[in-house]
Amino acid sequence: MDATGHRFSTGARGLVIGVDEAGRGPLAGPVVAGAVLLCKPRPGGLDDSKKLTPARRGELEAVIKRRCRWAVGVVDVPDIDRLNIFGATMLAMTLAVEALCAELGEDPAEVLIDGNLTPAGRSSGWRWPARPIVGGDAIEPCISAASIIAKEHRDRLMRGLAREHPHYGWETNAGYGTPAHLEALRRHGPTPHHRRSFAPVAQLEMPL
Repeated sequence: MDATGHRFSTGARGLVIGVDEAGRGPLAGPVVAGAVLLCKPRPGGLDDSKKLTPARRGELEAVIKRRCRWAVGVVDVPDIDRLNIFGATMLAMTLAVEALCAELGEDPAEVLIDGNLTPAGRSSGWRWPARPIVGGDAIEPCISAASIIAKEHRDRLMRGLAREHPHYGWETNAGYGTPAHLEALRRHGPTPHHRRSFAPVAQLEMPL
């Protein structure tokens, strides 16, 4: 329990944090990781963010932010192109957990991560015990919460970028390679927010 009276999820040895990312696949925009320490009782209806309606994701995000502890890590396009998307994702997860630990004032006993790999040994700043869980965003509530935080945060960033670059439809496609996005790329060329290390962008061979 913290000073606000909230109780948090713990394992046998201490605090347990869930981590997930949003934005590995898009042609544009950052990759974002969310890290969440769930409250007790945890919010109801948590699930993989991709299975939830936008309205339900927004509702759950508000509850998670109000009652739980959370943080995000954002890695922008220059670092995605420098590191590759896998390395950038590992860095985003590291930044998210680091920010949450700074807020909590302590390290977790374990970090649960969606997927089959963790940043351990793959990101220089990672220092916490970690366990990968394939499909974890659908079966581990703390990872589900992290997936919601990551997706909602990234979608907001993409809507903001869409106002600066209205041709590409990022407010609806979130930077993914939809037919309309690809057509806009062919017509207008890439922006500084396009990932030039991704083949559909690189193949255009256009200067920024």
